[in-house]
Amino acid sequence: MTPSAILESALYVTDLDASEAFYREVLGLEVIAKAEGRHVFFRCGAGVLLLFNAEATRHAPPPDAKLPVPPHGAVGQGHLCFAATADEIARWKAHLEARNIGIEADFEWPSFGKSSGGGRSIYFRDPSGNSLEFAEPRIWGM
Repeated sequence: MTPSAILESALYVTDLDASEAFYREVLGLEVIAKAEGRHVFFRCGAGVLLLFNAEATRHAPPPDAKLPVPPHGAVGQGHLCFAATADEIARWKAHLEARNIGIEADFEWPSFGKSSGGGRSIYFRDPSGNSLEFAEPRIWGM
C-alpha cells in the first residue's frame, strides 16, 4: 500500500496571532478551525495547513480528552512549499514584495533526471521564520 496524498502539513510558530494574520491576509488562506493559543488551521487547495503553537502541543492530553491527539512539535525553522505555475510565481513575487516581504532566493532548478524537469522557486519567510516556497510542480516531475 502507498499513501495517495498528504492531507495535512504542519508548521510550528512562535506568534500564533501574527502567523494567522500572515497566512490569512498575505497568502489568502481560509481559516477552517482555531483554538485560541494552541492552533489555527487553514484550507489550502485539496489539503489543510496546520499552524501550531509548538509549546501548547508538547503536552499530552488529559486521559479523558475527547480528541486524544498525541503530543508533537518541532524546534527551529520549518519549511513548506506551495505549488504554483511560472506565471503565478511571478505574481506571488510581486505580491510579496509589495508587502515588504523579502524574497530570499529566486532561481531555476536543474533537471535531476527522469523524476524532475527543472522549474522556478522563490523562497521567503513567515513571521516565525519558517521558510516558505512557491515552486513549479515540475521540479518533482509533476
